[in-house]
Amino acid sequence: MQRITEQILAGERLRAADFLQLAAKADLYQLGFLADAVRKRLHPERKVTYVIDRNINYTDICISACKFCAFFKAPDDPQGSVLSHEQLLEKIRETQELGGTQILLQGGLHPDLPLEFYEDMLLVMKTTGIHIHGFSPPEICHFSQLSGLSIKEVLKRLQRAGLDSIPGGGAEILTDRVRQQLAPRKCSADDWLAVMEEAHQQGMRTTATMMFGHIETWEERLEHLERLRSLQDRTGGFTAFIPWPFQPDNTVLADVEKTSGFAYLRMLALSRIYLDNVANIQASWVTQGPKIAQVSLFFGANDFGSTMIEENVVAAAGVHFRLSEQEIRRLITDAGFLPEQRLMDYSPAKQA
Repeated sequence: MQRITEQILAGERLRAADFLQLAAKADLYQLGFLADAVRKRLHPERKVTYVIDRNINYTDICISACKFCAFFKAPDDPQGSVLSHEQLLEKIRETQELGGTQILLQGGLHPDLPLEFYEDMLLVMKTTGIHIHGFSPPEICHFSQLSGLSIKEVLKRLQRAGLDSIPGGGAEILTDRVRQQLAPRKCSADDWLAVMEEAHQQGMRTTATMMFGHIETWEERLEHLERLRSLQDRTGGFTAFIPWPFQPDNTVLADVEKTSGFAYLRMLALSRIYLDNVANIQASWVTQGPKIAQVSLFFGANDFGSTMIEENVVAAAGVHFRLSEQEIRRLITDAGFLPEQRLMDYSPAKQA
């Protein structure tokens, strides 16, 4: 443990075996100390960023039927819906009136909508000038399968229509054992990574996520982080990493014990230490609430995430935290940091 600590403090890259050693034996305070040291090395200024955006789910109709999701509707469910262009534009107008700079656009894997539907949707949304951070890798793979086009061509067409960047949703745990058990109809780990690599090669920036605390092992968490770190070494395209704990309520996995704030902070700190080439780590106040998110700033996080003017997926699992921009700025300030509104690429919003 002393050797590992000295190597981390010296700025050396954490090895896989040492990650597992830390996960097994380091206490919460050790992990916090080390993660905070890495954070300060990467971000010596006492700045914590956040973004004002809205999470728009353009449809809840989905054929994936993931065991961890309480939001989706089956294609034959009469309560399933697809947002109209008018509804999308109204949501964007409300967002911009609140100072919002981007839309997080995601939806279910709808079995019947052609690629042209998504191109038209982007073209309409882009008339507002908003940044569109949209379509996670499972959606891109789904569009590819339905259209018969390659991932490369699908991304080119979406980018031409107005897609600016890609969120890291649908990663869950990037091992196929977990994915086969939780979401067998969703894209494989290799496919998720291939979408992100192609997006990076086409000049798009993306984020990466991890949903942990369900059926995965510590070795599988490590594999997830290692695959992200390896891709980042090749492309440098990830702007941020967001680890968040599985919310079991109202899902098929409702019997799974909910991840504690203690366990969340451990995983957050380990992520900051291991992902030495990803500049930003985001706190998950949407799942953990404002107080744990505040503590996260001392466990490696340097970003408070989004105001989430609208959020439906986590809310469907019974978690209903809400924060305004003023509350986020106050929480950051009360923790001893300087709040700064940002854009998706982490440049200051005031420069836009």
